[in-house]
Amino acid sequence: MFDIIHAGGWIMLPLLMSAITALAIVGNRFWVLRRDRLAPPRLTLQIESLLQQGDMQGALRLLEGLDSPLAAILGAGVRRIGLSRDAIKERVEETGRYEVAMLDRHLNVLGTIAAISPLLGLLGTVFGIMHAFDGLGASGASNPGVLASGISEALITTATGLIIAIPSLMMYRYFRARVDELVLLMERESLKIIEIVQGDRQ
Repeated sequence: MFDIIHAGGWIMLPLLMSAITALAIVGNRFWVLRRDRLAPPRLTLQIESLLQQGDMQGALRLLEGLDSPLAAILGAGVRRIGLSRDAIKERVEETGRYEVAMLDRHLNVLGTIAAISPLLGLLGTVFGIMHAFDGLGASGASNPGVLASGISEALITTATGLIIAIPSLMMYRYFRARVDELVLLMERESLKIIEIVQGDRQ
């Protein structure tokens, strides 16, 4: 393993750092973007039941005790009971934008790693081929083994870049779709809480 890293040259260092960063982001997003954490099931129904009983403080205590973007959005609506629908909606949407930004956190970095890893690998290969031709020039054209060996080592960086980029891109696309799904869910639930707070539900 260390021989392969050494053969790839200095460009392997940023590639390895990219791989470690991508792994950390993937692990973090799998943990953070859990549906039961972001949008606890039946939470809106529980809040509706408490509000129908006139227990606004109980509803707020329940929401404040949850580390959940949906709870934060619903809490923004409950705290504005008595205000106009537009005022409640504005505050709910403002809270929602903040929570969505937190869901997107680090995803741009993962997408950037997926984009630049093959380029870094290609750059390493170009440097490696340059060194191989230098070695060929020094040893003479009668020794093609030097060139073949140099090119083989140079391609290590391209392979490493692709190994990093392909799963990183797959995970980036997966998490983007996951965030979009959760945003739609939270938007639906936030509309429900606006109706509940305003007493417009049938």
